[in-house]
This record gives sequence, structure tokens and C-alpha cells, in this order.
Amino acid sequence: MELTQHALSLRIRQQEILTELGVLALKGTPFVELLDETASLVAQGLEAEFSKVLEYLPGEHCFLVRAGSGWGPGVVGSATVGDDIASPAGYALRTGKPVISNHLEIEERFRTPELLAKNGIRRAMNVILQGDGQPFGVLEVDSRSSREFEEHDIAFLQGAANLLGMAIERQRMEASLRAALDQREVLLQEMNHRVKNSLQLVASMLHLQAGAADEAVRHQLQVASSRITAIARAHQRLYRGDKVLAIDLSAYLVDLCGDLEASSGGCRIDLDVPGPVEIASDRAIPIALVLTELVTNAAKYAYAEDAPGTIEIHLTREADGRIRLAVADHGRGLPDGFDIKASRGLGMRITRSLASQLGAELRLQPRAVGTEFVLVMPAPKPAT
Repeated sequence: MELTQHALSLRIRQQEILTELGVLALKGTPFVELLDETASLVAQGLEAEFSKVLEYLPGEHCFLVRAGSGWGPGVVGSATVGDDIASPAGYALRTGKPVISNHLEIEERFRTPELLAKNGIRRAMNVILQGDGQPFGVLEVDSRSSREFEEHDIAFLQGAANLLGMAIERQRMEASLRAALDQREVLLQEMNHRVKNSLQLVASMLHLQAGAADEAVRHQLQVASSRITAIARAHQRLYRGDKVLAIDLSAYLVDLCGDLEASSGGCRIDLDVPGPVEIASDRAIPIALVLTELVTNAAKYAYAEDAPGTIEIHLTREADGRIRLAVADHGRGLPDGFDIKASRGLGMRITRSLASQLGAELRLQPRAVGTEFVLVMPAPKPAT
């Protein structure tokens, strides 16, 4: 049968609508907006005065009108339709098949719902709206006109329902993943909190033991306590922040330098940091331990015990994205022939190992007075 110009135009418009719905579904349109847009567009595509998205509520044995087009106040979000086989929507749900009724006044398969009768609806069409593993409900169009719905109209409405169902399933899956991620982050924050408390307890015990030890042992215990405190500070930052996979290195170093200054034998720490420098949390602790070793060595060896001086720390971001951490003093300097790579001191061995772990370059910067160590690290990668 040859299509009239109007019928051809309507078929073309229906294909355009399906394309539009596909775009809306794929771009993650907010759920309520997506339901409203679907209801409006299918009514346009079928030249129907009314449409509705019915959400199936199995516990209440009914459908709730979640979205719609053409209805008066008090319908969308409030009106319900029975889910029994005696209603068009219930019939579609129970049989699993699309339902066309072009003459509701003489329909024998089911009764006409009160909502349709009240609004003078003469014909209706329903298709199953799939969800995540089970039907979300039914997509329905209703009309007062005498023009009959045809099989190709069912194909259009089912196509729209399939696109909406795909979007519903995708959004539910994303919501489930977000919930799982939120739970994971809560668990990680709680873990960081507990680790931090445990580390602080260990650091406190070492500090107390240092008070009763001789000079050589006292220094080693204080250094060990500083290392543990540096790690505890990272975990504190992680459980207090809104991210568990990344940390602001600038803010972390501010906290850490406060701890180091308190245990540096009277040395003053002058810290210069830029704005926030976000790095992956698993890189923050090695950086902090390098800083702890360098500051501890400077505080012990750079100045005379009765004349502590200043330790300068500069954190900068290079033009190529690399991070540069410099630790400098104005003290007596290193022994002649000192070689970073050959030094057998525990602190320097730890520092070299941590620099290697970071993929960083550790070097001595020439100075007229004092010593300056520079750690140059690769540009941070986004935390994953």
C-alpha cells in the first residue's frame, strides 16, 4: 500500500525521534528528564494527545505514573493503574507482548482504567519497558481521536521503550558502581584513620623510649619516630580529605615540616611551597620520607649543637611538569669527596632507595655556603 505524504512524513519523524532518544540515552541525561523527554517525544511521534511512563511497583500491585504528556495536575507522580490482567498495562506486563486497543469502549480483553475513561481516551497502545533484569514498567500512548494505531506504530513505540530501557539499565548500573565506590572510599578512609592512630602510637612509644636512652640510641629512636610520624601524617591527610587516591603534596609538607621542626634540635624550617600540587597518594609517603631523612641529617650535621640554624625547603613545579624538592642549609657543608652514590650512611642509603622507587633524580646542588640536596621527580600522573 502506497503511503500518503502525511504518513511518510510521520514515519520519517518517528525515525528522527528514535535517533534523538538514542542521543539522550547515551549522553547520560538525568533520569527524570529522560522519562519526561521520552513521554513527550513518543506522543509527538504517534500524534497522540497523551502518553505516560508507568513504573511497576510489584509490592503494591500497581503502576505509578512516573512521567507523562498531556495529563492535568495530580496525575504524574501520583496516579496509579492496576497491574492485573484486566488493565491494558497489566495485560502487556502479564503477557509480555505489546498491546494495541483501538476501541476501548468495546474492548473485551481488559477493562478501561478510570484514568483513561475520565479523560475520554478511545484508543491506547502499551509496550513493555525493560529495566535492570526485570521490567521497569510500561510505556503507553493514549488518544481521543478515532485514527487507529497500526503495527508500524508498535515498532516505533517498542524502539523508544528499548532505548529508554537501555538508559534505565545503564543508569542503575552507574548508580550501583557509584555506591560501591563510595563504600570503598569510606572503608579506605576508615583504614587510613586506623593506620594513622596505630602509627602515632608507635611513634609516641619510640619518643618515650628515647628519653631514657643514651645519646646514640636516643638519636636513632628519634629518627625512627620521625619516619613513622611522616607516614602517619599521610594517612591523616587521606582520611580527612575528600579523596583517597590523591593527596595535596604542598599541604602535606606543611604538616610534616611542623613535626620535623619540633624534633630538629632547635633548627628553624623555612618552607616555600606553591599552590596545591596533587599527586597519587602512594607517592606521597616516599617523598615525605626523603624529606625527613634530609632534614634530619641537616639538623644533626650542618650546625653546631649550641648554634642551630635554618633549614630551607623549596617545592616547585618545573615548566615540563616535573616536581622539584630542594633541602638546603647554611651550615658547615659536607666532607670533601662526599659522593651521594657511594655514601654508606643509613639515612643516605634510605634516601637513594626512595628516590629510585620514585623514578627521581637525587643530586647535590653547588652552594657557596652549606649544602643543598635536590630531588627532581617525574610529572605526576592522574590518580587512578
